[in-house]
This record gives sequence, structure tokens and C-alpha cells, in this order.
Amino acid sequence: MSGKILITRWKGTLVTAYTEGSRVVQMNLNPDQDLPCVGDIYLARVQNVVKNIQAAFVELTAEKQIGFLPLHPNETLVPGEEFPVQLIREPVKTKAAVVSREISLAGRYVVLSENGGRAAVSSRIPDRKRREELKALLEPYCAAPAGFILRTNSADAPDEVILQEAEILKSQYEAIRQAAEHRTVFSVLHRGEAPYLAAIRDSGIRSLDEIVTDQPDLYESLRNFLRLQQPEDEAKLRWYEDRQLPLVKLYRLETVCREACQKRVWLKSGGYLVIEPTEALTVIDVNTGKFDGHKKLQDTFFQTNCEAATEIAAQLRLRNLSGIILVDFIDMEGEEYNRQLLELLTRELERDPVRALLVDQTRLGLVEITRRKVRKPLYEQVLAPGIHFLKEDGRAALLK
Repeated sequence: MSGKILITRWKGTLVTAYTEGSRVVQMNLNPDQDLPCVGDIYLARVQNVVKNIQAAFVELTAEKQIGFLPLHPNETLVPGEEFPVQLIREPVKTKAAVVSREISLAGRYVVLSENGGRAAVSSRIPDRKRREELKALLEPYCAAPAGFILRTNSADAPDEVILQEAEILKSQYEAIRQAAEHRTVFSVLHRGEAPYLAAIRDSGIRSLDEIVTDQPDLYESLRNFLRLQQPEDEAKLRWYEDRQLPLVKLYRLETVCREACQKRVWLKSGGYLVIEPTEALTVIDVNTGKFDGHKKLQDTFFQTNCEAATEIAAQLRLRNLSGIILVDFIDMEGEEYNRQLLELLTRELERDPVRALLVDQTRLGLVEITRRKVRKPLYEQVLAPGIHFLKEDGRAALLK
């Protein structure tokens, strides 16, 4: 389904929202200030090593911003040691940001990765022949420690465009490594793309009709980015100007965000979901709500479960929930009902641009799902320092 990316500001917050039809299907919030972001590369210094958890804490900046560095088996570090690290996960609540010594640089079609010098292809490209062609295309450009991963978008890209991007990433990588040998500790060796630009780069842009903003400086930044990085998509950029009805109100972004942070989601049938994120996993309960006595009980359960399956897949994307997800559907009699439900849920999860997988159904009837972690869940983004998207009463409500 075609859609739009909306990029705007609201109450000191940068908002990036994706729409399909009239519905907002994904939303990211970032403080509207220059803060460290995923993809940044620092010349860090080891603060201390914690052997019992096979990890180290490293200092990223002179202001003592700390990063958590998982260590490989038998990898040894000593306090005071200096080396480049890349921010791969933002800090969450009391947890420090997660960093890695394995540098990765993302392009639209290719990711340069310190993967031992291999060429790999996204598993989401179904055509085996094209996968082999792409792998053979980049194998000559791989040299340990750096290799390449071809993204899903590369399946339809011309070979010369892929090679050009690979060359650019390789040049950037070599410049970062050279800079690391001469710069002082705590230097920023590379800045990742601003989150709203990374959203453009990482989107399946062929399915997008428009990239829309109502902010003059963001429009110029987007235009320059597209002109240099994705010139074929520059025509999709649109300036929106209506002071009476800004993008935030036109698409009800504050309401969408507030509702996406609440536990209960109502279904059109009268049923509802209860979504409970915890530290370890997310639990989703499906309830019938109002039962229509004019229909057969099992048919009602099946219809409510099917509606819930579609909505669950949508809510995982909108709320950016990841990790382990357990769903307690309404119990149904008959294997056929259950088979059709799981097939529907599998199809809906496959539409998610972030890899989401239906793993199994337990003996207790709980459906197990996993979804890859890309960034913070929306409810944590709302509560992050510097975010003022919701009013104070809304923020308080999220903590209950």
C-alpha cells in the first residue's frame, strides 16, 4: 500500500510518522536538539571491565557519557584502553547506551559491516537467483575485516548504483579508521544520519507517494539529502504550508501517539486488546467485549480473534514493540479455526518492514511472536528526556 512520510515539529520534538491511506502506521519521536544518536562513532576509553557479565563500560565523551560494551568470549580489555566504538542502541531508562567495536555504515542498498570480510544478502529477498547475483557482485569488494550486506531494497536496484554506493561506504570506512589513529580520545569520528533522514534512507521508498514537511529548515535538509543521496526520489518531497491546520493536527498525531501509549485498544466488533509491555516481554490479551447473541459463539470468537490478529500486527509496528511477545487469543474449539487464525497472523506480520516472526503456539494456547529491536518502543520515546510531545497529564497517565 502506498503512503507518506510526515516530518514535523511539535513541542520541542521532531516527529517522523508513516501513513498508509488515512492511518498513521508508525511514529518516531526525537528531541529537537543535537544529541548522540544510533550510528555515531566515538574514540572511546575503557572505564572498567566486568568479567562476570563479560562486558565493559566505556567513556564516550569528556562529559562521562557511558556506553555498555558486550565482549566476545576470551576478549580481554584493560581500563584506559582506547578504540573506536559505534552507538548501536540508545540508553533505556537506567540502562546505558549499547556500543559495539564492529563498525557498520548503512546506505540505501548496502550496509558495510565488519563481518569478517563476507558478502551477505538480506533473507527478505525471495528470488534465489537474484540473491546469488548480488552476492557475486560485491564479493570482489570485500576485504577483511569489512564486508557488505545487501539490503532488501537492492533486489530491484541497478548493479552500477549498488557498486557506487559500496565504494562510497568503503571510502567513509577507511577515513574513519585513519582518523581513529590520529584523533584524541572522546573525538566523534562519524555522525550517523539524523533520525528523520535515516527514516527516508531505510524506508521502502518505492511504496511512498510523498515525503511531506511543514518546517522550512527540515525541507532544505531533506532536499539536500535527496539531491545527493537519492536524486530519483527528490520529486516526492513536498512542502506543506497551512498555519491554520498544521501537519500535527491534520493527521491527529498527538491523539495517535496518546492512544498508542494506552493499554486498551478497542476493536470495531466491540472486542478489545490489552497490551502490557514489561521489562522482559510484552503480553497481549484478546477479549470479546460485547457479545452478539444472534451469532454462533464460536463464529464470534473466530471473527474477534481475526480482527485482533490484524490489529496486533498494526500495533506492534505503531508502538515499535520488540523482543518476545505473547498473545492470549480467545479460546476456540476446532483446529480449523485455529489454523486459519495463525495463517492470518503470519500474513499480517510479513507486512511489517521490521522482521517479525510467529514462532509457535504453546500448550497453553499462547501465541509466541518475536520482533527485531530497532529502537526504543514509542512509550519510552514519549518519556525520554527532551520529549514534550504530550501534555503533562498524558505523560503522567503513561506511568500508571
